Amino acid sequence: MNKVLRYEVPEEIPLDASTAAVLTRHLHNSNATVFEVYDSFLLISFEWFNLKSKSKKEKKISLFLDRQQILVFMEDAHLCTQYRSLFETEKEKSCQEMLRMFFIQLIEHDMEYIDEFEEMITNAEDHALQEKRKDYLNQIIKFRKQLLHLKHYYNQLQVIFDGLLENENRFFDEETLRRLNIIHNRIDRLQLSVTNLRDYVTQMREAYQAQIDIEQNNIMKLFTLITAIFLPLTLMVGWYGMNFKYMYELDSIYGYPVFIVVSFIVCVLLILYFKKKRWF
Repeated sequence: MNKVLRYEVPEEIPLDASTAAVLTRHLHNSNATVFEVYDSFLLISFEWFNLKSKSKKEKKISLFLDRQQILVFMEDAHLCTQYRSLFETEKEKSCQEMLRMFFIQLIEHDMEYIDEFEEMITNAEDHALQEKRKDYLNQIIKFRKQLLHLKHYYNQLQVIFDGLLENENRFFDEETLRRLNIIHNRIDRLQLSVTNLRDYVTQMREAYQAQIDIEQNNIMKLFTLITAIFLPLTLMVGWYGMNFKYMYELDSIYGYPVFIVVSFIVCVLLILYFKKKRWF
């Protein structure tokens, strides 16, 4: 009897008292990822990450598997309805085959989502370079959080499939193990894609920070050049602001025009010098 249920142990499922007690304790276990092997059954728990949901809140999924049945317990109502339909359609298949089909459907469209997510990151980077968006850093932080959730999600699945492939209680034949290994390899590729995206987002953040630093350095450079240009003029003003009695050029009719011309020449010479040094 293969069933998809909400997060409780119904009385009509034929389990002996000790197995039911272990299952009940397992369902109330607060640990995110659990893979427990018993002589006659397996218990698996992990947090499902809804890739298309805006809330990005994990929902717990638990599985009970023995040689006659597989029971799937889900917190998410929509996912529960979806898998009930699958289990009703494929009810003639063995519980080992239903376990394989369960995980196939679980990750079936994940690569498409990751490709869309990569495109979204690339578009955000292009728009930031063109428009210099002020919320770009917030977007990068948001991307990193989403990718961290994905990394945790696929880490759980890797741990589970490592345990399944060990086949400690001999639940699976060679053909089933081969098929499970194919799913395991697909999860590894998904995890690798997420890792690459995290590295890419980290490089985006570093490039953005480098661009901000360059802009700030250019602003400081401009202020420094302006200060350097006006420093000689400030010195000349201070010089002629001294209250000495005998400053002969002050009595000259050409004193003021000469001062203006000299100031202008000093400014021009400094600007030409800075241009020659390519500081402008």
